Amino acid sequence: MTQVEQNTEVPSAIPVCGASGPAAGPCTGADEALTRVFTLLGKRWSGLVVAVLSYQPAYFSELRRAIPGISERMLSDRLTELAEAKLVLRQVDEGPPLRVRYELTEAGQALRPALDELRDWAATHLPQAPPPC
Repeated sequence: MTQVEQNTEVPSAIPVCGASGPAAGPCTGADEALTRVFTLLGKRWSGLVVAVLSYQPAYFSELRRAIPGISERMLSDRLTELAEAKLVLRQVDEGPPLRVRYELTEAGQALRPALDELRDWAATHLPQAPPPC
């Protein structure tokens, strides 16, 4: 048996979908709550926007600089979606100049421990991406 095959064996105590015999078990669907979370935060950039705002409120331009590679349009779309989900609060500072500040709501701040756990998990289990050419 190769090393790869050794690592893919499933302990008999864990039910395997579609299996027969002692490891058989019913397949369960994806958890509804996790489906909702990943539908929102699984969109590209959404989790990073929440992560940046988890430290402190920020203006649009500050968010754009803090998240390299995000376009203004995409940032605007993600902020709108997060505001509609009641995770982000949008506040207009009357100018001049007119500025829009974003901060997490209580529900958005409640994501901070989960984001910290994901960061720790990634540091341990995901290899760093090679630097761009």
